[in-house]
Amino acid sequence: DYKKWFRQLTDNGYRVISIDYRLGLKGSNKVGIAQVNVLDKAIHMAVEDLFSATRFIIDNADQLGVNPSNMVISGSSAGAITVMQAEYEIANKTEWASVLPAGFNYAGVMSFSGAILSREGKVDFKSNPCPTLMLHGTSDKLVPYDQIKVFNLGFFGGGKLVKRFEKFGFNYNMYHFMDYGHEGAGSMETTI
Repeated sequence: DYKKWFRQLTDNGYRVISIDYRLGLKGSNKVGIAQVNVLDKAIHMAVEDLFSATRFIIDNADQLGVNPSNMVISGSSAGAITVMQAEYEIANKTEWASVLPAGFNYAGVMSFSGAILSREGKVDFKSNPCPTLMLHGTSDKLVPYDQIKVFNLGFFGGGKLVKRFEKFGFNYNMYHFMDYGHEGAGSMETTI
């Protein structure tokens, strides 16, 4: 599904490496706040696989022709959740991010309908996240545009995250697809 977008990027001089990650929700019929442990496990399995791939790319940068200080991660839907959560783990120096070299961060994040899961209330970055591009449909029912929050547990989409980024002066850009649902997750090729 992404080959046309990958071709657009490579035609413009970018190197594209597409990874696969474990699908922790495969076979789940319903996922919501009541199934937060299942959702958390699935998200962090994908983040773990992203960090493992990132470490491999860094360790083999010369052979792959990659500059590790210029890596941008991107994803749509579950992949967008993965890249947003990964940056959140890096900015908060969590155990999940400890597999990456000290001081490493991506050059940017592109999220097509992503969100961040927090068990500590509002999304709070302990250090500035890297430059972030968020694109999200305001009527998305699959990945919430705004938030789902119960006590300290929350799943925060682009509409809510942009308010945090703005409040703290983080480097970001947000495209709100007004009255669109989750189809914004597949907008990479059309938004090049």
